[in-house]
Amino acid sequence: MSRYQGLSADHIEYLDEAGVAAMRDGGTVGVLLPGAFYFLRETQRPPVELLRRYQVPVAVASDFNPGTSPFCSLHLAMNMACVQFGLTPEEAWAGVTRHAARALGRQATHGQIRAGYRADFVVWDAEQPVEIVYEPGRNPLYQRVYRGQIS
Repeated sequence: MSRYQGLSADHIEYLDEAGVAAMRDGGTVGVLLPGAFYFLRETQRPPVELLRRYQVPVAVASDFNPGTSPFCSLHLAMNMACVQFGLTPEEAWAGVTRHAARALGRQATHGQIRAGYRADFVVWDAEQPVEIVYEPGRNPLYQRVYRGQIS
């Protein structure tokens, strides 16, 4: 994927060190899909330590679909990425925000709360960001902002 300048690569459980280096060199984002990993009863974990060492950005997604990942909760995907793959809560947050935007080619307008970026975000009912990752069975949504408007 990287040699073709692909934005992202999914289902990276069997990625080896040469593949991770190629992703880094090609600017490709690795995408973790913990729901599919769980539902397919996969046993080969993605090479998270190699991705860290080579500083490959990692996105986290639900991969919601009826065949291999019937989980539509990004909240749950964050928890599963931490529990199953060893991501830190900070890495999971980056994975569903700025790295996800980069995987979609939208890093110049999405994925961060910054001047000039699209104002699409949610406000969570939590004291610490880790609470969102830690409690997947609770809906902590306090407020949603879409295109700068509370919706």
